[in-house]
Amino acid sequence: MRAQNRAPDELRPVSLERKVARYAEGSCLVKFGETHVLCTASLEDKPPMWLRGQGRGWVTAEYAMLPRATHTRSRRESASGRPSGRTQEIQRLIGRSLRAVMNLPALGERQITIDCDVIQADGGTRTASITGAWVALNDCLTWMRSRSIIRDNPLRDHVAAVSCGIIKGVPSLDLDYDEDSSAHTDANFVLTGAGGLVEVQATAEGATFSEAELTSLLGLAKSGIARLVELQKAAIA
Repeated sequence: MRAQNRAPDELRPVSLERKVARYAEGSCLVKFGETHVLCTASLEDKPPMWLRGQGRGWVTAEYAMLPRATHTRSRRESASGRPSGRTQEIQRLIGRSLRAVMNLPALGERQITIDCDVIQADGGTRTASITGAWVALNDCLTWMRSRSIIRDNPLRDHVAAVSCGIIKGVPSLDLDYDEDSSAHTDANFVLTGAGGLVEVQATAEGATFSEAELTSLLGLAKSGIARLVELQKAAIA
């Protein structure tokens, strides 16, 4: 039996709380069970140097875990002078996921930076970050429209993410840390509200997995992300 008597196709309790950071143009505190991430969206009135003069904007992301987000204190990556490979991978994933549903020319020559700071980690920090980042980005764009900085909404669709895995032969949705650590196969799926695939990350541990098992995980992810999108819609309503 999974923790909290969850069924294999059941998400952890999920909440999306908006406007939690006073000064950010958009913000969201997202909780997937005991994984809590603060997502903020910050507007800069200029694009990155390499994009200037091209008539379109950019959305990028930064990701970090607070030192006591886990059982033992970890050293701040800023103290070492550069982010780890894992951090770079996750923040690039968040940025790609958001840009997949953005009309960047409609943003104009501006940049929005999404900061995802993990307050507490219990598995699925990257998927929670993507799901909450969309809400923060949406609020930032709403803020811009209310001030006539942009006319049309550059967001074309929702985007959300969830983890899946095979635990003792059972495909399961939204893994916590203990499940992720013991899963024979673990995967992360990023999908749009329309069901389009943005990214699939799947890894076997100790033994390979079959195409049928990957298909079953994708089915779980689709149903889970559909529920997450409904939660996003309710949060911004």
